Amino acid sequence: MSAVPADLAERFSPVPMFDLPHDQLIVYRSAARVPDDIEEFWGDTLTTARELSSPPTLTPVSTGLELAETWDVAFTGFGGDVVRGWLHRPVGRAEVLPAVVHYQGYGGGRGLAHQVPLWVLAGYACLEVDVRGQGSGYSFGDTPDPVGSGPAHPGFMTRGLLAPEDYYYRRVYTDSVLAVDVMRDLPGVDSTRIAVCGGSQGGGIALAVAGLRNDLAAVVADVPFLSDFRRGAEVAAKAPYTEIAAYLKIHRHHVEQAFRTLAYFDTCTLGQRATAPAMFSVGLMDETCPPSTVYAAYNAYAGPKRMVEYAFNDHEGGGPFHELEALSFLAERFAASAS
Repeated sequence: MSAVPADLAERFSPVPMFDLPHDQLIVYRSAARVPDDIEEFWGDTLTTARELSSPPTLTPVSTGLELAETWDVAFTGFGGDVVRGWLHRPVGRAEVLPAVVHYQGYGGGRGLAHQVPLWVLAGYACLEVDVRGQGSGYSFGDTPDPVGSGPAHPGFMTRGLLAPEDYYYRRVYTDSVLAVDVMRDLPGVDSTRIAVCGGSQGGGIALAVAGLRNDLAAVVADVPFLSDFRRGAEVAAKAPYTEIAAYLKIHRHHVEQAFRTLAYFDTCTLGQRATAPAMFSVGLMDETCPPSTVYAAYNAYAGPKRMVEYAFNDHEGGGPFHELEALSFLAERFAASAS
């Protein structure tokens, strides 16, 4: 018998089960505590950002596609910084449409203008939002992060980690909340039927946004990141949670200070403020966002919720199978919001 090629052996080698037993996993809760001043912190942050905001600009772009129309969007986010996005709409739909605000995975950006998301084919308007400073990992981005940082581990997880006011995700979450403001005010969008969606980092951002506003129709958070940071740093086998562990390996004297900062950004603390119906997904062999961190976010989430498990999947989760679940969920939620 001939040997299995090395690349195929690696591709099809099983990933061992890890993390908590399933009966413990589904009830697991994070030890992260809600900071006493979290309402004031986020209220002041968002109020200041909105005071600096300017009307967005939308510039039509030609993509070569006949079934979708696209605009280059520039809007103001944290600190008045310019954030980029693509607005896509199905061609020929003049009526007011439900809308999706879609956030990117770690290292990703809004992509190129012709990369039209599935939501548009389902008949929705969609805003693809850049993540400041990212967009050089797996997809193209066009939004810089002009804010500097003290010593940090390579990546984004530890930038400004020692103070909530300086932490990188303060800027990202603020940009992401203001992206919903932009979508709500666009002509041709039903402001009562806006969903926030994303996978991995994008799923975590969607959950954070759901905790920072109460006017969303739905949330889709697939294999979400940015949850139960301490456990993620302790048990994740792959980045990005490992960035926190690597930083604290050197900055040993800042462990508790770092996790105090992260409590302001943890979807386990922010999710306790959420009201929108949410659908989560989890890969039970996920070494990037361990299942316990996903269930920690799920169990803390205060709004109506459902979980879809993929028992033998890693961080890819349900892939195209789960896209069908998400389409069904959004159709259900948008119909409920319209009635």
